[in-house]
Order: sequence, then C-alpha cells, then structure tokens
Amino acid sequence: MYPRTPLIGLADCRHDRGQQLAEALERLGECRVCVVDPFGSLPEQLDVLVMDSATFGHDRWAALADRLPTVVIAEQRDHDAVLAAVEAGVIDYMVEPMKHVKLLHRLLLRALHERRRCQAAAHERDRLEHLNEQLETHLTVLREDLQAGGQIQRRFLPPPGQELNGVTADYWMAPSLYVSGDFLDYQAHGERYTMVCFADIAGHGASSALVTVLLKALFQRWLSRWNARSPENLPPRWLARLNRELLGLGVGKHAAIFVGVIDRDTRMLHYSLGAQLPKPLLKTAQGAWLLPGEGPAVGLFPDIEYPALQCALPESFSLWLCSDGVLDCLPGERLDERLEALCHRIGEVDTIAELRTSLALADALPDDLSFLTLTGFRHE
Repeated sequence: MYPRTPLIGLADCRHDRGQQLAEALERLGECRVCVVDPFGSLPEQLDVLVMDSATFGHDRWAALADRLPTVVIAEQRDHDAVLAAVEAGVIDYMVEPMKHVKLLHRLLLRALHERRRCQAAAHERDRLEHLNEQLETHLTVLREDLQAGGQIQRRFLPPPGQELNGVTADYWMAPSLYVSGDFLDYQAHGERYTMVCFADIAGHGASSALVTVLLKALFQRWLSRWNARSPENLPPRWLARLNRELLGLGVGKHAAIFVGVIDRDTRMLHYSLGAQLPKPLLKTAQGAWLLPGEGPAVGLFPDIEYPALQCALPESFSLWLCSDGVLDCLPGERLDERLEALCHRIGEVDTIAELRTSLALADALPDDLSFLTLTGFRHE
C-alpha cells in the first residue's frame, strides 16, 4: 500500500479544460491531480500521466510513456493519433474526457493499480535476486566444505587390497553426493584375529558422514583395549556399546551394522548383526548364500542385546558385504527377489570390479553404495 495519495499529472495544451478536468477527477477521490506545464518539468512524485493528444505528439512526452503509465485524451477520434499513441506504449486512449470523467477516473485507478503491481513485482524480483546471490554463496561454501569432508572421510578408510592374517580385504565405496553415510574398516589384532566392521548410517549428507567418523574412533579405541579373549562375545558387546553411544548423542541417527571377528587358527567367523540389509553373503565352492541371524538396528532402542553368531569358514571363501544401495540396482519387485538376484550375481563373479560391471552402475547413484570383500585362506 502506498504511504501517500497517488499523484496524477495532467498535461493539457488548453489550460482551462485541463483545470476543469483535474478538479472533476479529484472530486471522485482516491487520487490527487495536478496540471503540469506541457513544456516544463514534471513533479518527482508523479505516478500516472494524462496527456492531450497534441501534447503527446512531442518526442519528449512520447518517451515518458516508456517509464510512466500514460493515458492520452482527445476531443475527437483520430485513427493516426491513436495508432501513434499505442505504438508509443500508452495504456489507454479516451475521446471527449469531460463527458466520461468517471470512466477516465476508473482507467486512472486501474493504471495506478498496475503501477503498484509492477513496482511490487520489481521489488520482489530484486529481493529474490539478492536472496539467490546469498544462496549461491552459501551453496558454494557448503559444496567446498562437503568436498573437503569427503576427502577427510576417505583418509579414514583402510588401504584396499590389504592382507590381514591370511585374509585379503578389498572394497569400493561411492557416495551419492560428496560424503558417504557408509562406513567400513578392517584391522588385524595380533597374528590370529581379523576384525571387520561394516555399517550403513540412516540418511544422507554431513550428519550421517559425521557418525561414520565417530564409528572409526570407537572402533579404533575398543580394538586397542581388547585382550584377545572370547572373540565370540566381542561383536555383540561392541554393538550394545555402540547402541548406547548413538542413543546418547540424541541426533536421531541409527545404523545397520555388521561386526565380525575372523579367527585364523580355528577358521571361524564370529559375528553379530544390527539390521544389516542385505545380510553378509558367504561364497564358497558350493555357491553363495546369506549368513543366518537377526538383530535390531543400532541406535533405535535402549537396552538391546545382540546375538553372538558364528560360522565355520572353509579353506577357500569370500565374505561379501554390501550396503542397501545395491538393492536399487537389482531386478525384482520384492525384497526376496532382489536378494536372490544378488546371491546369483555374487556367485558368478570373483571381484568387486566384476560385480560393478554386472550391475551396470550409473554415474549418479540414488543412494550411497559400498562393497567389501574378505577372501581367505586359499593363498596360505
């Protein structure tokens, strides 16, 4: 809304008629009308122009129609004058204005409304452009921060192709954006045990990636304190402690996690599952199948106990761990169909590179995607 009464300028070569028309328009209210010198200066506060057709013939006045709403008046119809006025950008043309003062008044109010609308639109456009510039700046900073975060996150990953106590570990990780909500780590403990942790943090972006940093720190700390006793109890104990850690954060993050201990001497895999989907797949000479066992997600419910599971490992095996992003890359409507397809694909390949080729992964992934393989003991 305007803080003042809008001002209409009336430029008429015939002063007497112009003064009468100005008084008649002001009596109808909602605006002020001033008679301006056709060859003088215009008031700065002018909102709309009303011009006599003879006055409009001057180039100076015709140019004003480009920046001010303008109505041309005349005593008689002149086709050439109307055409010239329309081409110059006037919003209306009226013949015999003194006979149609009310109509002229309505036309002027409509012109005022249109001017207000255009001014509001221009103001909003300027505001949006300013906000867009701010948004672009913030997005650039955020993109740079995420790219740096992705580089730092990759530095936390273990070396690929590493051999640990008779087990060769390899992996491939691709975030859907700059940072990943997937986590994996493997380390040797002495000359007997190989520890592995594979997790998929709920959600995407920086918050999920920060949880993976926490997992790395906890994994490192707890492993350094382990006394190499009771490997069968280590995975469920770690998941229970991690469950308390995530609940204590209070950030609403939970995770699907697999924790395993491979015993080189007994060739036994001790593991525990926290809603890992798909479950780990064990591939042997007889084929590939999902490891048995269940367990709730980590970070959702307090006082959860996780099962202590184990599986005997043959002389030659491959343990495959995949984040749930792989399910989007498999055929089938139902989950069981996609899991069956995953078992079939893994049964036909030997390396992660071959599995990626089999899945025909696109450049842009809808979800974080990670693969981890642990292969042994055939090379010993």
